[in-house]
Amino acid sequence: MNSLDGTIVAITGAFGNLGLVTAQVLAERGAKVALIGRGKAPANLPASLAQACVASGVDLAERDAAQRAVDSIASQLGGLNALVNVAGGFSWETVADGSADTWERMFDVNVKTTVNATKASLHHLTKTTGGRIVNIGAMAGLKAGMGMGAYAASKSGVMRLTEALAEELKDKGATVNAILPSIIDTPQNRADMPDADFTRWVTPEQIGGVIAFLLSKDAQCVTGALIPVAGRV
Repeated sequence: MNSLDGTIVAITGAFGNLGLVTAQVLAERGAKVALIGRGKAPANLPASLAQACVASGVDLAERDAAQRAVDSIASQLGGLNALVNVAGGFSWETVADGSADTWERMFDVNVKTTVNATKASLHHLTKTTGGRIVNIGAMAGLKAGMGMGAYAASKSGVMRLTEALAEELKDKGATVNAILPSIIDTPQNRADMPDADFTRWVTPEQIGGVIAFLLSKDAQCVTGALIPVAGRV
C-alpha cells in the first residue's frame, strides 16, 4: 500500500460516489484531504474524513469560484501538492435527437471544471517539486459508442489536456495523469442497468487505489499516462 503521508490533496466532485470513496482511500493512506463540491456536503461524512477540509457550493465552471476555493484550502491546510479532478457528468443522446446545449453542458462539467481547478492549483502545486494532478477521463474518450458523442468528446478533451499539461510541467517536477474508467459500480449505474453483470464493472475503491499510486512517490516516473481502469467491460 502506497503511503501518502505529507500529501495535501484537493478532490473535486468530492460529494459524489467516486469522489467520496477516493477521498476515503487517500485519507486512509495518510493524506490530508480537501473536499470540493458544487452541492451540499454529505450530512455524515465517514470517520476517515472527519478532519477533511470541506468547500461546498463551489461551481468550478466559474473560474473565480475555483480560485477562491483552492486558495482557501491551501491556506487552511498549509499548502497543496496534489489535485484529483473527479468533477464531471454524463449524458446519453444521439446527434439526430439531441441538442447542441448538451455539448456545451458536457464541456462545461467535464472540461471547464478540470481546466479551472487545475489553473487555480498550479501556483500551489509547483511551489516545490513533486506536485501531482490526476484527471478522470473515460474509455469512451478512446472510442465512443452510439449516443456518447458529447460525453466522449468532452472526456477526450480532458485526456488531451492531461497530455499537454504533463509536457508543460515536466521541468517543474510535477506529474499529470488520467484514469480512464469504463462503467463504475455505483448504485445509480446498477439502477440504470439492472440486468448487467455488476461483477465485471470497476469499483470506486479500485479506482481510488490507482489514484493513490499516482499520487505516491513511487509514481514520480509516470506522467502523461492515460490509464484504462475498466474492470472486465
